[in-house]
Parts: sequence; C-alpha cells; structure tokens
Amino acid sequence: MPDAVEFLVVGLGNPGEEYESTPHNLGFLVIDRLAESHAIRVSRKENLALVGLGSIGQKRVALAKPQTFMNLSGQSVHGLLERYELNAGRLVVVYDELDLPWGVLRVRPGGSAAGHKGVLSVIAHVGTQNFARVRVGVDRVGVDREGGRGADYLLSKLNRSQKQEVVEMAGRAAGAIETILAEGVEKAMAIYNRRAQGSNEEEE
Repeated sequence: MPDAVEFLVVGLGNPGEEYESTPHNLGFLVIDRLAESHAIRVSRKENLALVGLGSIGQKRVALAKPQTFMNLSGQSVHGLLERYELNAGRLVVVYDELDLPWGVLRVRPGGSAAGHKGVLSVIAHVGTQNFARVRVGVDRVGVDREGGRGADYLLSKLNRSQKQEVVEMAGRAAGAIETILAEGVEKAMAIYNRRAQGSNEEEE
C-alpha cells in the first residue's frame, strides 16, 4: 500500500554534477527549495526518481526529481502517479522556460509543451496536457550580451550574479507551488502571472 499522498510535485532537470547550476536545472532547484523549507528529505529512489514525502501546509505531498534526463522525464512521472494512485489533476510540474524572459514566472493549469522536451515527455506518458505547471523564464536576451537562446546556453554554468538571481527565482516558484497546493491554480495565477515589461505574451 503506497503512502497516502495528495499531490505529486515534480521538478524537471538533469542528474549529475555537470548539470548542476545550469538554467535547465531550475526545476530541481525549486524542489530543493521546497524540501528545505518544509523539512522534506528528497532521497528515496522510486520510479527512476529521487523522492521525498512530507507535508506542505495541510497537504501531503511527494516531491520528485526524475533521474532519467530531461527528455525522458515522463517515464518517471507516469510511474510515480501510478505508485501514489494519483491522476493528472494532482500533478504539479515546475521547469525552466526559454520562451519567457529571465525571472518571469507563469502558472498554467495545462496546455501545450511549447517545445520543452521534458514537458513533451510528461504529456506523452501521462496522456493529457491537463496538469498544473509552473514555468520559470530563463531567456536572457535583453538582459545581457550573452543572450541565452540555445541548447548550449541551457546547459551552461550560471555565473555568480545569475546564481543569486536564480535563488530568488526558485523562491518565487516555490511560493507559487505552495499557493497551488493551498488555494488552487487559479489563485496562484492571479498572484504570480504578472505581465513582464517587454513581453508580448498575454497572461494565461
């Protein structure tokens, strides 16, 4: 009998030291932030992921970091949903988003993967687009001359100032997830989906 869990919260990233402190591992950093804030140890090896069980507010949750590499994340997510007998309505996925400006947060109740291969994998394995996600913008075009649009950028190491900004970004994303768990996706969208200056993307 699996442990009673009300929500599965998954951060997308890549395992291994060489991928730590890269834009593409923001999902893992958010899970680490939640784990630290709520005294949850993410160390159990289950369904191709590192998992931690605990409580966030009044909700029992499983925090997970798939160890399959980004593009195969769906295998792990699907297995964890089955293990904890949850449907996609109880899934929250957090990840980096190259289609959003650096530091911009977007909460969505569902929708397409927008080209994000980790999310494409989750949709393919779970069988629906209807799961909550928290997208953290990592596009640095307009922020500095490094730009930041391609795969090389996503897997490049963050510099010291970027690391400090990422800590703040992960904190906001963790706050959005806490709001989703406590009050629902719509409330989190109302709080966190503020339109960024210079962004052409409408609020969703």
